[in-house]
Amino acid sequence: MYDYDLLVVGSANADLVIGVERRPGAGETVLGGDLTVHPGGKGANQAVAAARLGARTALLARVGDDAHGRLLLDSQRAAGVDTVGVLVGGAPTGVALITVDPSGDNSIVVSPGANGRLTPTDVRAASCLLHASRVVSAQLEIPLETVVEVVRNLPEGSRFVLNPSPPRPLPAEVLAACDPLIVNEHEARVILGDISAGARPEDWAGILLAKGPRSVVVTLGAEGALVASMEGVTRVPSVKVDAVDTTGAGDAFTAALAWRLGSGSSLAEAAAHAARVGAAAVTKRGAQESFPTAAEVDTL
Repeated sequence: MYDYDLLVVGSANADLVIGVERRPGAGETVLGGDLTVHPGGKGANQAVAAARLGARTALLARVGDDAHGRLLLDSQRAAGVDTVGVLVGGAPTGVALITVDPSGDNSIVVSPGANGRLTPTDVRAASCLLHASRVVSAQLEIPLETVVEVVRNLPEGSRFVLNPSPPRPLPAEVLAACDPLIVNEHEARVILGDISAGARPEDWAGILLAKGPRSVVVTLGAEGALVASMEGVTRVPSVKVDAVDTTGAGDAFTAALAWRLGSGSSLAEAAAHAARVGAAAVTKRGAQESFPTAAEVDTL
């Protein structure tokens, strides 16, 4: 028996959000709306998204001993996430500066803060959480060596899910553990590097799969997603909605997919459910505030 359906190892940020009519170009200043502060960070977002759906969820992360850190801890507990693995101190809480235009598209700059102090030692100290979790999910807003340590300490039988965002080349041992590796077009191209991948997502997925992951999911926004494994490649359709704000939608997708995989769904089934969760998330503003419950997903 596992204590947790999902353990998320990753970042926790305060999202500082400004609405703009259009995002500025180089050297340009534009006026925006009022600044709002929300709990965010890819790790914290995934944990909240999974807990909202009903998953027994824990978070391994680091925040500062400050108001932003308290905001993040409060949001995790309110969603039902176990915060026993959230470490406090070492640096100020990470901050994401986000601009959102009227179409819902966003641009994000992240100051890692305490996220950069989540170390391999912290992972080893939290081995009990790893052994208590059916699925472990990670991202790259924490040091890469910390993600490597997660992979090295995965217990037999646990499944590892990675969204390599922000993207960077990955060591072979991390790629080999991914089941699946979840990427959008930009992330896929960064990981593929100089390899000529062609224009079709099917081509990207096939080449990524050859680099070592056990399975690959390519998210395609309004076009849905594509899943690839040794069993073949499958397209997953999207759910048509009116997008208000895409912030956090990828995190909601990843969390939903990871949870459903741990519940025994096939990769294609889990991705189809995750597409519905991601679609529901873009119909509301904000990141964590937009994440749906299972009942809200069922209405789509």
